[in-house]
Amino acid sequence: MKTEEKKKTNKENSTTARLQNLQNRRIKTALFFSGLFTLVLLAWGFCYINDSAYLGHYDPFAVWGELTRKVRFLKSDIVIFPNVIYVMHSVSKEPQTVDATVFFYITIAGVVLVSAFNGLVSLFSRLFTKAQINKQLEPLTSMAQKALKLSSEPDPISMRKGYAPGADSFDGRQLHNLESAIDSIKGDAPDAELRTGDKDFQGLEAAINSLIKRTRDSYSQQIRFVSDASHELRTPIAVVKGYTDMLDRWGKKDEKILDESIAAIKTETDNMNKLVEQLLFLARGDSGKTKLTFERFSLSDMMREVYEESVMIDSRHHWDISAKDEITAFGDVAMLKQATRILVDNAAKYTPEGNPIILRAMTDKNGAPTIVVQDNGIGIAGQDMSHIFDRFYRSDPARNRQQGGTGLGLSIAKWIVDRHNGYFEVVSREEIGTRISIHLPLPGSEQTANKAAEN
Repeated sequence: MKTEEKKKTNKENSTTARLQNLQNRRIKTALFFSGLFTLVLLAWGFCYINDSAYLGHYDPFAVWGELTRKVRFLKSDIVIFPNVIYVMHSVSKEPQTVDATVFFYITIAGVVLVSAFNGLVSLFSRLFTKAQINKQLEPLTSMAQKALKLSSEPDPISMRKGYAPGADSFDGRQLHNLESAIDSIKGDAPDAELRTGDKDFQGLEAAINSLIKRTRDSYSQQIRFVSDASHELRTPIAVVKGYTDMLDRWGKKDEKILDESIAAIKTETDNMNKLVEQLLFLARGDSGKTKLTFERFSLSDMMREVYEESVMIDSRHHWDISAKDEITAFGDVAMLKQATRILVDNAAKYTPEGNPIILRAMTDKNGAPTIVVQDNGIGIAGQDMSHIFDRFYRSDPARNRQQGGTGLGLSIAKWIVDRHNGYFEVVSREEIGTRISIHLPLPGSEQTANKAAEN
């Protein structure tokens, strides 16, 4: 048993030992070459000082080339410590000797001291390096120890009371139960959920059930969208068919019926065309095919353009604009203008003739550019407030049909504003009026807006 534990310890420390040895070799190499460089520098300095004094000038390149040098060891009174003589000879001068004994033995002593110092440095660095490497490898060591511990522990399932040992292992049995639970899920059931009864899989159950719910909600939304679109198209098609039948029976010779039928068919055709265009816009947007072009622009100028168009198109209402200060925004001008036109059209539909509709370009309390469309029309009922941006939602379908609405305008406006990382603020009271504000990000948020556009 002790031998196995020793082997495990050796395996755990093998990586640390290899890294430690590598680091120590690097330190020893650095110390060796630094000492060698110091020794060479000292020898060169001694030679240069004596050579330049002998020749009488100090040009190191000239000094090096003009001399021949020899080192001689002569007997001394102490046999093991001979005298050291440094001999210099130039062609133009007599040879000269210098006693280098003191320098030589001081250098030897220095080499010994430096070697001892390097040994101490190497020892301390080895201890320090080991502690540092152990600290860096501590997470990996802990992970390895836990893995060894888990691999040596008995199977928790087999320890349970009444468990009959079989071919399945702990993981295999749990995975088999999980596969069976997933296979038993009925996708068409409204309350389909994953239930394994295993506490170890509670987190996985919650994640999968959340995914199932989101998928079911998305599918239901698609079904509802197709159903609503079919319903919206069925009405104008039925009207066109009705007038076509009437023309076929009586309208061929009756000019009054003919004019009435043609006018009704044109109206319903326009309604269908508008509905199809809106459906295609939302479909392209949901699939990511609609790309926005962001740029800095004058929100005040855009609101003035919408105001001038509204005055030209609709003379039944009194239009007012407040855009004196120059407000700068960052976004897709065409898309934001489309969203504003949707708000303006809704205000005109539900505001009595002769009443004012106010357009504003302003900044909110945070300094963000804001679009405001305010009317004193019929207002929005409290129970409808949370649904006004839902697709095909209409509080009074008969009234909206009379007004020519499709129930998609505000959904399109919301899609546009969402892609600009903006938000709506709606204040409304029945029989008093409605104020809808679009708050856009600050002009300095270009990066955030571009990221939203890419999505």
